[in-house]
Amino acid sequence: MSIEDKTIITNKYKSFEQLDVLDSKLYDNLATDSLSANTQVLDSFGRSYATGRRKNAIARVWLKHGKGTIIINGKTHDRYFARSVLQMIIGQPFKLTERSNQFDVLCTVIGGGLSGQAGAIRHAISQALVLFEPNLLSTLKKSGFLTRDPRMVERKKYGKAKSRRSFQFSKR
Repeated sequence: MSIEDKTIITNKYKSFEQLDVLDSKLYDNLATDSLSANTQVLDSFGRSYATGRRKNAIARVWLKHGKGTIIINGKTHDRYFARSVLQMIIGQPFKLTERSNQFDVLCTVIGGGLSGQAGAIRHAISQALVLFEPNLLSTLKKSGFLTRDPRMVERKKYGKAKSRRSFQFSKR
């Protein structure tokens, strides 16, 4: 990606990237009871915000109506995730709800590896879709996209090579 491409992307999404402190506090204090009330939750820019987690990765997603562009840490999704499996994981919520190419996604993701980051982005996009269109809650919940995957890496134990693998045994 050249410098000109980066300036076009940042100029295009300048207002999209501005974080309003009051709006982020609104999302942090959001309870799940507002989801059941079928109320659309948007900030002053017309976006919905959600956080997703998977393994050690944390993804923050802003979702708004658009042409279907997905920007992850300043790169397009096909440049950030080269493997087609990871691109498919990110697009699953849109494909399931038949909302492909209807929303622009701006995402910042930190921590973990590429697989964990893709899962965190999928989790966040699903939550943001529910905040944008509350009637999608049952569809996404049935598919398990709104549930955080609790599996984490098991810690290493002392006297072991890894968490469970022992050192090679020598009889003599």
